[in-house]
Amino acid sequence: MSRTMKSCFVTLAVLFLWRVEEVAEACSCAPVHPQQAFCGSDVVFRAKVTGKEEVVIGNDPFGNPITEIKYVIKLIKLFKGPSSDIDAVYTPTSSAMCGVYLEADGITHYLITGHLDGGKVRIILCNFIQPWDTLSTNQKLNLIRRYASGCDCTITYCSSIPCMISSPAECLWTDWVTGGGVRGDQARNYACIKRSDGSCSWYRGNAPSKKAFMDIEDP
Repeated sequence: MSRTMKSCFVTLAVLFLWRVEEVAEACSCAPVHPQQAFCGSDVVFRAKVTGKEEVVIGNDPFGNPITEIKYVIKLIKLFKGPSSDIDAVYTPTSSAMCGVYLEADGITHYLITGHLDGGKVRIILCNFIQPWDTLSTNQKLNLIRRYASGCDCTITYCSSIPCMISSPAECLWTDWVTGGGVRGDQARNYACIKRSDGSCSWYRGNAPSKKAFMDIEDP
């Protein structure tokens, strides 16, 4: 094989690997506390998926069809949203484009957060979407009782120590530095709520009263 051909194959290999890496990194999401997902979403609900189909939404410049996934759902409980007549959610066809995979078995219940777009509920991997049975008892209670009341507070993500808040209206989210990630103690058990003095603090509703609030200094 000539040096020119070898060089060509190397170039093509590099371009191929670059393209694979580009696709793999195409969907990137910042860490989000469940309460942040609740406050930042147009709709939050519990549902089960009863059907799935690929639908055409248009054509690309070359005339090829552009598709997305439509999940037909049965709404179980609406926690946030303008109406209770949601019967489907839409997502991109691939995870590289932040598409979400849901079990369309009519059995598995999901907590779904999403956004409204022309009357359609759209979901992507960056939304907080979890099987209902994996949520903690406090997460389920906070969806009804506390998340909405703390939407005026700011949850500040801490990625490394030291980290601090810049305002009394912030709650410092340290699950990532303690190794818990999105399944850490603050994510699974606490809500950031506004206190009577206008400051915000982590609150755990089912804790003993003297331990219900987590002080700012606590991890």
